[in-house]
Amino acid sequence: MRRGTGTERSWSFGLTSARGLALACKTAGMAVLGVDACRGGWAGILLHDDGTVTGLLDASLAGLASAAQTEAELVAIGVDMPIGLPDRGRRLADVLARAVLGPRRASVFLTPVREALLLDDYAGASRRNRELAGESMSRQVYALRPRLLEADAWARTSPVPVVEVHPEVSFTTLAGGHLTTAKKTWAGATVRRRLLGEAGIRIPDDLGRLGDVAAVDDVLDAAAGAWSARRYAEGIARRYPDPPQVFSDGYRATIYA
Repeated sequence: MRRGTGTERSWSFGLTSARGLALACKTAGMAVLGVDACRGGWAGILLHDDGTVTGLLDASLAGLASAAQTEAELVAIGVDMPIGLPDRGRRLADVLARAVLGPRRASVFLTPVREALLLDDYAGASRRNRELAGESMSRQVYALRPRLLEADAWARTSPVPVVEVHPEVSFTTLAGGHLTTAKKTWAGATVRRRLLGEAGIRIPDDLGRLGDVAAVDDVLDAAAGAWSARRYAEGIARRYPDPPQVFSDGYRATIYA
């Protein structure tokens, strides 16, 4: 499913830049985590510094991150959920991601404004979004409201840097061009798994409970998130937009790939 944050600026372990994170990634035992929403909660792909992968599943983002930290010291988390909710209008991150994806632009939904997401009824939320952003909100996007608000609250308190990713932007970057197959098809899944393998991320057949619960595309999306988180930690990720856009919530809204 379908996303750093303003909290990038002060982390408890003292790394204050992507360059500092890159140095940390060279230290044994450190890892990055890619996260995607899935049935049963959140799917996590923990990418260790030696290239091995661990599959994780938890009902909450906080629980998932905590489980990952029992396995390795995390330096970055890439989550496929908008981080930084707009006050009005469209986010530049969404607009630019759609431009990158071209024919697959529909996989990027336009993030609703914060004020609309805080409303408890769909009709009111859609109406308020139309007033502030110029367009209504689909029921499909409103159904993601609990996930959006969970990610928004969790990213503020995470002791590890949280960056927004979009798997299809990551896969397009990996491929060096537009993908022609949908991720939910066998051909699409095969292409995306191959791209990850070529980047040194080889997903094992046995992912434990994650493999029993999560859909194939959720696992691949989480792995793409780990790839982008690693690039962020290495200081080589592309940002959409660059520099990030900042809203009243203080987050530095940008998609990393």
